[in-house]
Amino acid sequence: MTTQPLQTLPMRAATTNTPPAFTMPPGACDTHFHVFEDGFPHVDAPLYTFPDGRVEQYAELAAHLGFHRMVLVQPTFYGDDNTLLLDALDRLGPRARGVVRVGEGVTDRHLDDWHERGVRAIRLDLFARADWPLEDLRSYVMAQAERVRERGWHLQFYAPGAVVRALIPYLAPLDVPYVIDHMGYMKRADGFGEADFEALTGLLDTGNCWIKLSGPYRVAGSAPLSSVAPLGRALVAARADRLVWGSDWPHLPDGQRDTGEVLNLLRDWAPDEGDRRTILTDGPTRLFFS
Repeated sequence: MTTQPLQTLPMRAATTNTPPAFTMPPGACDTHFHVFEDGFPHVDAPLYTFPDGRVEQYAELAAHLGFHRMVLVQPTFYGDDNTLLLDALDRLGPRARGVVRVGEGVTDRHLDDWHERGVRAIRLDLFARADWPLEDLRSYVMAQAERVRERGWHLQFYAPGAVVRALIPYLAPLDVPYVIDHMGYMKRADGFGEADFEALTGLLDTGNCWIKLSGPYRVAGSAPLSSVAPLGRALVAARADRLVWGSDWPHLPDGQRDTGEVLNLLRDWAPDEGDRRTILTDGPTRLFFS
């Protein structure tokens, strides 16, 4: 049975996004966005139709919301071919950093060249490996950890909540920095509860864990965004210094989503200006720009 790809909506104009409801700190960084442009090779069966999300469109959004720095993350649409990501980093210049996906053919020479062009992390797509035995997942993570360690990079986990939960005992002692995307992707609709959220939050005290405050609508599912507020507040209360914020632009498949509305969740989750500055500037600096 063939699954039809999700139909993506056109991108809303940058200036129609709600402005920040708080003063954006100098050097604020969006640590999670994607771009899509014609003429670059993509996977054979994308999960969604070609999105509306060019570099220039994102740059307009960043300027409108007050982001001076940004981190481009390789999407599933392009698989392990990072050609567009590297091209976009060249165009954006020193204000941007990148997170790549790597295949078996990627050599150390590739990684060293990509470092010079602004890459600082490897993204692990554990949705694509969700049916692997746990020990195989652990071996895969350890192998990728070796690749980032000597370059001072980090790992980025794109994983369903069930995989995150299963890996927590293995992630706690991991000796390289790692970032868990989309607040752990633990949806209440999938049966995740307070014990799961506490275990996730507890990782922040284990040494190398960072959690990305991105994709709250992914976690909320059909529920309102406010349903994610308890988790957002708990993460900030636990370790604001181990959190970073990401827009997840262009919000696939909903290009009409208001990025400013997503950003303004921080006013509730992190009402202290110092915590917001830590999340928007200090954390990104440590992970990507130091």
